[in-house]
Amino acid sequence: MVAFAANSLLCRVALATGAIDPAAFTALRLASGAAALWVLVALRERTPAPRPGGSWTSALALFAYAAPFSFAYLTLGAGTGALVLFTAVQTTMIMTGLRSGERPTVVQWVGLALALGGLVWLVFPGLSAPSPVGALLMVLAGVAWGVYSLRGRDVADPVAATAGNFARSTPFALALVALVLPSVSLSPVGIAWAVLSGALTSGLGYVAWYAAVRALSATRAAIVQLAAPVLAAAGGVVLLGESISLRLVLSGGAILGGVALAMLGRERRQA
Repeated sequence: MVAFAANSLLCRVALATGAIDPAAFTALRLASGAAALWVLVALRERTPAPRPGGSWTSALALFAYAAPFSFAYLTLGAGTGALVLFTAVQTTMIMTGLRSGERPTVVQWVGLALALGGLVWLVFPGLSAPSPVGALLMVLAGVAWGVYSLRGRDVADPVAATAGNFARSTPFALALVALVLPSVSLSPVGIAWAVLSGALTSGLGYVAWYAAVRALSATRAAIVQLAAPVLAAAGGVVLLGESISLRLVLSGGAILGGVALAMLGRERRQA
């Protein structure tokens, strides 16, 4: 969760300081993540040319997460962005369960309503509301990440699949860079932030998460992710000097509490 929260912090500091533009950050993040994961797979299989995993559909979903994520952090604080992202991811996964025929308990319905109510309150126009464009972009990123996560549930080799998906998503990101080429800006510091986000907190962070999640139930894994927005918000305050509004604290509490209720309700039903 520290790695996931660090993605928000690295992206926010890189874009807020103008060290790099969102399109270039996305391309470098995906390319460096692909390189780091490819090295891991090659070392594991003891071959310089391991077979690629993943699929083009999953790669497109990964790109559809990474690009809006970067552009959203032009205007959103680290904690706010992580909170909106997390809510969209979990809501997407819960709604997918409903469509597949799951019948939620009363506790789950209350939790979902509380979480969505907290999100609506967070983004509702007002003095301390985040940028509506930034919030919408982060919601789109969260939905795409939820789809990507759902597609990866039954993958036999998550590390190889993630390596292949990162590699396949890179051409999409390069096409985006080509589309906005006149506005592309790069600096050594910005490149460093993007590569660090891709190779370490994305690539290696996902490997660590896949290793840990094997010992957790789906519900416990979802609840563990509650820590990511909290860590991102704390890091934003300590490292980036961001402020936390009362609206963010209260809406964040409603969102995280609501998701926890929904996840716990599911686990009790399955027990």
